[in-house]
Amino acid sequence: MHPIIALWSHPRSMSTATERVMRERGDLRCFHEPFMYLYYVGDSVKEMPHFEADDEHPTNYEDIRAMLLSAGGEGPVFFKDMSYYITQRMMADEAFARRLTNTFLIRDPAKSIVSFYRKDHGVLLEEIGLEAQWRHFEWLATLLGAHPPVMDATDIQADPAGMIRAWSSAVGIEFLPQSLEWDKPPPQEWRKVSGWHGEAMASDGIASGRPSSEDEESAVTLDSAPQLRRYYEHHLPFYKKLREHRLAPATP
Repeated sequence: MHPIIALWSHPRSMSTATERVMRERGDLRCFHEPFMYLYYVGDSVKEMPHFEADDEHPTNYEDIRAMLLSAGGEGPVFFKDMSYYITQRMMADEAFARRLTNTFLIRDPAKSIVSFYRKDHGVLLEEIGLEAQWRHFEWLATLLGAHPPVMDATDIQADPAGMIRAWSSAVGIEFLPQSLEWDKPPPQEWRKVSGWHGEAMASDGIASGRPSSEDEESAVTLDSAPQLRRYYEHHLPFYKKLREHRLAPATP
């Protein structure tokens, strides 16, 4: 069996840019949020803006799970997804959780919440995602007897090579420096959600120490809508708990 590496993230956490690093490696079959189809299509929790569903993509837990396991039987796999899509189902499926190499990506909710609101004014408390990530992380740590690796988006921006090197070591794959510079066209499946990932699609790498163009926008703040400050206060403790376990950058 080949490794199936999961990056469990939350929306607007720089997860798509991190996924692009994995795609540039060329040695992993990559999936973009396969369980998004469970939450927004199969379960129809809400309508997701800027999303054009692929009619051929599986939409129930069992079929998405089978798709990933089948791919893992053929070669190494990487996928990034959101914990809130499947936390309850995952906790009832220990075999699948053990089959995965589980890792986590977090970002300061003061930034991720504002970024999400720019894209979707109807964002739900659950969709901020950090609470589900913490529940997922805590359960996995108990199940597996070790804390899964955690990356913070701020650390990746500050030292892309150091953080991806540390993450690669933690999951048991070789660090490939060329994966930080993107010269391939954006993947076709991103076009289904292009309204969310325009910057990652247009970029040629993760710029060390430089904020994204979105971060430089200031029209939206945590006080732009009544619920945003409440969402922030709710999720901040879970972000802090996860951040306690974050990886430090690795040197060559």
